[in-house]
Amino acid sequence: MQERFKEFTVLIANINRCIYKIKTEEMADFNLKSSHVSCLYYIYKEDSLTAKELCDVCGEDKANISRAIKYLESNGYLLCNAKTPKRYQSPLQLTDKGKEVGKYITEKIDSVLSYASVGLSEEYRKIMYQSLNLINDNLNKLCDGYNADEKENI
Repeated sequence: MQERFKEFTVLIANINRCIYKIKTEEMADFNLKSSHVSCLYYIYKEDSLTAKELCDVCGEDKANISRAIKYLESNGYLLCNAKTPKRYQSPLQLTDKGKEVGKYITEKIDSVLSYASVGLSEEYRKIMYQSLNLINDNLNKLCDGYNADEKENI
């Protein structure tokens, strides 16, 4: 069990580090950070999203998304045409500059995913994602309901 824990946690941590490094290096030319990648990518793919929708698709908390939106908006990548002070439900759209970077990010993501999948059959890829989703769901249930009763059942 100890080896399984080590293999799982080290692999996940290493994959996460690589993704972060790729995001950071690719965004340096645009003066953007890795945290901006998902925002630009998903708004580019959907044409318009609210901050709440971004939180959901990015898996980020409201504070991180708010900081990213503020930076992207103040640097000319995003527009928010909110008519109310509560902007959380207001649609966000990319400027021309944001669309250009969104297109670049989308192409780079496609390229990285293709490279990362070399040697992985479509069948194994589907199984891998099913497995990761199951592990994610199980761990989320554990984290969401972490109490004395559930600790005893583990």
